[in-house]
Amino acid sequence: MRVITGKYKGRHFDVPRTFKARPTTDFAKENIFNVLQGYMDFEEEETMALDLFAGTGSITLELLSRGCKQVISVEKEPLHCRFINQFLKQLGAENAIVLRADALHYINNARASSFDFIFADPPYNLPELPLLPDLIFKESQADSTATSDGTSTILKPGGLFVLEHGHTNDFSSHPHFIEHRAYGSVNFSLFR
Repeated sequence: MRVITGKYKGRHFDVPRTFKARPTTDFAKENIFNVLQGYMDFEEEETMALDLFAGTGSITLELLSRGCKQVISVEKEPLHCRFINQFLKQLGAENAIVLRADALHYINNARASSFDFIFADPPYNLPELPLLPDLIFKESQADSTATSDGTSTILKPGGLFVLEHGHTNDFSSHPHFIEHRAYGSVNFSLFR
């Protein structure tokens, strides 16, 4: 795993073979971040970012390297959390928080959180994967996390949500869908 650009550019971290995670390939990561540059400037906007299903922490590290003000990484596997914390410590990165938690539980209970950017890389076979955009963009007035216009407070108005998924998922009919990109077997759907 390597950092593509920014202040940690070129840093390499070896992912233990015992990891269950499927890290985003460097090729796919580089390409999706090139696309994201057209949507937001991570450094100038003092971006608050959320990395759901953080796995190896590759996306967290890339966001920090590109100048995010703060990144919250949510990962339920203890080994993965320790790994992410180790490389953050090696870098001296103090603007990241690693939470050992279930990402779906975090989304449903993030009452006061407000992020400019959310990245989710769930297991491709996660039964709830097709529901993730709906969970991020809660539209129920009855929901206690909803704002006055019915949208969730987890993503700020105008914020960007990126979902990594397999080729069998199609989110093009979702009301917040804006774009789909595929790099080999890695697919990304972007929502705003």
